[in-house]
Amino acid sequence: MRYGFVIDNRKCIGCHACTTACKSEHDVPIGVNRTWVKQVEKGTFPDTRRLFSVMRCNHCTDAPCVEICPTEALYTRADGIVDFDKDRCIGCKSCMQACPYDALYIDPETSTAAKCNYCAHRIDVGLEPACVNVCPEHAIISGDMDNSTSEIAQLLARQQVNVRKAEKGTTPNLFYIDADQASLNPSATAKTSEYIWSTQTTGVGHFAKEAEKLSFSNGDVITSLLEAEKQYSSAGEIAKNGPQKSIELIMGKEAKRVYDTPDKGILWGWEVSAYVFTKAISAGAFLIPFIGALFGFIEPSSTIAYWSCGLGLVFLALTGLLLIMDLDQPKRFLYVLLRPHWNSWLVKGGYAITAYGGLLTLLAVASFFDWHIIQFPLKVVTALVAGIVAVYTAFLFAQAKGRDFWQSPTLAIHMLVHSLMAGAAAFAIIALFSNLSINWMLYLKNVLLITMGVNLVTLFFELTTTHPTVDSSRVSNMITKGQYAKLFYGGTILIGNILPIVLLVVGGSNPILLALAGALVLVGIYFTEHIWVEAPQRISLT
Repeated sequence: MRYGFVIDNRKCIGCHACTTACKSEHDVPIGVNRTWVKQVEKGTFPDTRRLFSVMRCNHCTDAPCVEICPTEALYTRADGIVDFDKDRCIGCKSCMQACPYDALYIDPETSTAAKCNYCAHRIDVGLEPACVNVCPEHAIISGDMDNSTSEIAQLLARQQVNVRKAEKGTTPNLFYIDADQASLNPSATAKTSEYIWSTQTTGVGHFAKEAEKLSFSNGDVITSLLEAEKQYSSAGEIAKNGPQKSIELIMGKEAKRVYDTPDKGILWGWEVSAYVFTKAISAGAFLIPFIGALFGFIEPSSTIAYWSCGLGLVFLALTGLLLIMDLDQPKRFLYVLLRPHWNSWLVKGGYAITAYGGLLTLLAVASFFDWHIIQFPLKVVTALVAGIVAVYTAFLFAQAKGRDFWQSPTLAIHMLVHSLMAGAAAFAIIALFSNLSINWMLYLKNVLLITMGVNLVTLFFELTTTHPTVDSSRVSNMITKGQYAKLFYGGTILIGNILPIVLLVVGGSNPILLALAGALVLVGIYFTEHIWVEAPQRISLT
């Protein structure tokens, strides 16, 4: 048994009855939708048409939201329906990043994830989903696709159908008859937050603060259209070409999205950027002296050993705090450890962070009591776990299949290099307050120069090599040529790399210049993580 949907675009009239029925059946709050009708206009007036496409969860066979969910709040039933348990949800928003179809949202009343669940409670008692029952044109067809006698199975056998984003490999079970790519492909039309009857004032997640600024009334839409017509009239367009030309100019000649679900905005905000930053310092603080001792570059003193454990623990605690702050259900943060879904890298990372904190504490105790016999093997294990802590976020981001830019194979290198840079930079600042040897200062200088060089090369490849998808290419252009360009070139490249390199080359091992270079490196790392976390979330998924 495998349930699915067919949307027959030949019949859909865009009445929104499915949206209304879904909201009524599940008591869906204003501003969010489980099912909605996206509307796109194509053509040049008067030769125009409006396309209607019903959007919702695709109940994928290989659902990335189920894969990434850390607490098994999302799960696939035996009949193929992707359902959810709000009582297990911690509000981490990972599922929203993983879904390529923008099907999930955070319920503003429960602060937990929600989506279309195929009206599973109705299916269990032999009824059809509410949207199927209410559709006046029978444009939504549901049923068991494995049953050859069912209507949906026969439609799939006879009709040419399309799915959204087949390249994601999710094997969606939502099919469209007579679909138009201008409607199904998010990149085909620009998304705005300004849709009649589709704005919200409460917002979701980090978007809540911006929502009040972006919401507006229907009267504002009409006013903007009248102002546009007035503008074109004053330019003499109506006088020359009549009202038809004026309307054509207002509508535009390209495919235009005129109605959609409200924009969810930036789901992972500054807390995630900051936690990636603090995690890098914590892991790097241990890795830098360990690598120096392992390869014979330097023999860390007891002072450096204590600073290593201290920095690691302090910034690890900050990392945990920031992770909890980002949850919409922060009281349930222990569910990650107590109700784990082991396929999720959020769980693997949570256990790695916990283990790293325990190992650092044990190592500090061993150093204090001079338990020499266990210190070296304990350091080796701690270093391995620190490496996992440094890079696991790259694998978590890779599970977020909705964000193409995060699928970069160099992201793990990016994270590891930043961790080494951050650790060396932190020790460079500490050198101002501690009596550390010249050899240690030279070691820090060399590590910073090498890691910054590798960092620049990594950034170059991440941004300039051919991107496999349009969306990842758009993010790259956003960083290098668009709204993040000033922050990238000024903050990441100049402040975070070029100026520190100049200071290190000119200043030698001068502790003041070394500390200044370290501070600039840390600033540059935070700017980079902020861009890398936020920019991909600007791409529309619906």
